[in-house]
Amino acid sequence: MAEQNENVQEKELTQQELSEQILIRRDKLAQLQAEGKNPFEIVKFDMTHHSDEIKNNFDALDGKDVAIAGRLMSKRIMGKASFCNIQDRNGLIQSYVSRNDIGDEDYADFKKFDIGDIVGIQGFVFRTKTGEISVHAKEVTLLSKSLQVLPEKFHGLKDQELRYRQRYMDLIVNPEVRNTFIKRSKIISEIRRFLDGKGFLEVETPVLHPIAGGAAARPFITHHNTLDMDMYLRIALELHLKRLIVGGFDKVCKIGGVFRNEGMDPRHNPEFTMSV
Repeated sequence: MAEQNENVQEKELTQQELSEQILIRRDKLAQLQAEGKNPFEIVKFDMTHHSDEIKNNFDALDGKDVAIAGRLMSKRIMGKASFCNIQDRNGLIQSYVSRNDIGDEDYADFKKFDIGDIVGIQGFVFRTKTGEISVHAKEVTLLSKSLQVLPEKFHGLKDQELRYRQRYMDLIVNPEVRNTFIKRSKIISEIRRFLDGKGFLEVETPVLHPIAGGAAARPFITHHNTLDMDMYLRIALELHLKRLIVGGFDKVCKIGGVFRNEGMDPRHNPEFTMSV
């Protein structure tokens, strides 16, 4: 019982600390807005390269100007200069930010940036004394303020239920999950390329059906107001593809979502993608 009470107290303390940090971030946003530096009013940033492009083409880009953008994942303040890591869709890249290069006011603003903020950095590519490929910042722009606190980086996001409920958070802090999304997209693209090479025609088929059919599964039911009739979200793709075959298409296919109003667990979802 004593251990349980300690866990509850620790959780309450953590929630209190998070609430305080969120209030601090909101105060920072209010200050930026009062100073005419509202990051939510910036609608365009011309990015030239992603992190992996710079790393993979360092010899060609060494000393050249680039513009990168992404989420601030770490920051190391060292007096008049700092290092930070920016995460874009393809990975992480380090940036060196110096007060002498971006100016006193902008450097003071940079030091107030929070982990999770979206930033744009313009500068030139170089390699540090430790050999890490980086971007030497000439200009740093706060593109969007993060008002929520990311999970602590050394422990990450481990709670399985929270990971499934907040996939966006899972994607930010767990690189392997982001890689899974990328691999899935490439697999779907390759399936489409293969079927197209075999002469298959991919067609769009209705999601709403007047009758439930094509598989033995319980459907989701909705109501069509104009027709005043119940409709069923498709539980399979094959019925309309068969009609196309009857109509004269001998090679048809479809990759799309189907819906089955049944049980769910980490390996089964009522909404999933099927290929036929």
